[in-house]
Amino acid sequence: MNHINHSDIISQHCCYCNLKLSIPSHDTQQVVICPRCHSQLDDGRSWSLNRLFILSITLLMLAPIAFWQPLISIHLLLGTQIYANVIEGIRLINSQGDPFTASIIAFCAIGAPLLLPISIVYLYIGRRVRLNLRPVLLILSRLKEWVMLDVYLIGLGIAAIKMQDYASVFLGNGLIAFITMTVISLLILIHLNVEQLWQLFYPKKEQANDPHALTCQACHYTGPANSRGVCQRCHRPLHYREPYSLQKTWAALIAAMILLFPANLMPISVVYLNGQRMEDTIYSGVVSLIESGNWPIAIIVFIASILVPFIKILIMILLLCSIQRCSQTDPVLRMKLLKFVTWIGRWSMLDLFVIALMMTLINRDQLMSFTMGPAALFFGIAVILTILAVEWLDSRLIWDSYGKSKSTK
Repeated sequence: MNHINHSDIISQHCCYCNLKLSIPSHDTQQVVICPRCHSQLDDGRSWSLNRLFILSITLLMLAPIAFWQPLISIHLLLGTQIYANVIEGIRLINSQGDPFTASIIAFCAIGAPLLLPISIVYLYIGRRVRLNLRPVLLILSRLKEWVMLDVYLIGLGIAAIKMQDYASVFLGNGLIAFITMTVISLLILIHLNVEQLWQLFYPKKEQANDPHALTCQACHYTGPANSRGVCQRCHRPLHYREPYSLQKTWAALIAAMILLFPANLMPISVVYLNGQRMEDTIYSGVVSLIESGNWPIAIIVFIASILVPFIKILIMILLLCSIQRCSQTDPVLRMKLLKFVTWIGRWSMLDLFVIALMMTLINRDQLMSFTMGPAALFFGIAVILTILAVEWLDSRLIWDSYGKSKSTK
């Protein structure tokens, strides 16, 4: 019979529901799940820093090809060949006088995907030359929702199908590099365990038994604040609950709801064909896809651009109201809803990626021209705000409100 060495037991609080846990030392391939909120504290899929470093170097080597080389190309009737790549679409949106929308697309399609491998390379090198690794670890803990290469790849497929109505579409030289980069980045995100990296670089014994112990939402360390009121491990300000969490989440949601009205009512794209101007809102774009027989693409666009933002806002409003009203609704169900909206939110960027690619292919002032409509800016900001709203909500408030409802029953 195996006996557990009590000195190897880690006492900490769950960072999602604040339950005090006693976790025995375990292998990196073992899964650790909170018994109350069912959140995974360790998913058992961690890879070593050496392996992540090799994949990151590969990503950085592929990036110039994936971003600069053509992903797809079209051949017009007069023999003209036009190429589409990631950077050209962003440049055209910026030159059209909308640098903010261009910046949103650039960060999600280029900035965040490059920041991921650069951060890992920094950790690998910085560990050897003793650099301050805390800021990079904090960035990595928040980066997952912003790396959207997979969303961009789906957008590329939609743009290619749309262009088949106007010209012949061919695969470009950079497509294989982009697909490879997407797969590698997903592997890194799946197998990157930031909490284990904290333990590797800044080992600190958990102090959940201390009466003043608090759980840091940034590095998940449990212990009392130091003399400056910050986390002993990551040096981020430590609070009992994230300050103004509900207020910030409400503000982001209300702003997003307001912006979604012009985003859905105003044209998101404008096409000039043989001198004739044709405007499309998000909804009319879906209808035109259905009329042209592209049902699968229409369903994808409808879900990502119309259904997801409204479902996300509705769920977040229900969660906020349940917290403020101390609802007795099952908190595990509410936690699942919160994780669901965290996962689906990034897919709303699909429409903006499609617009950027379409502009690259047909914004050439020839017989046909494609430009971005005013709704794109409102839609992009609304998507960013909904993602931030989810990040700003402290999930421990769900369990606090549930505890209050049980105590007053």
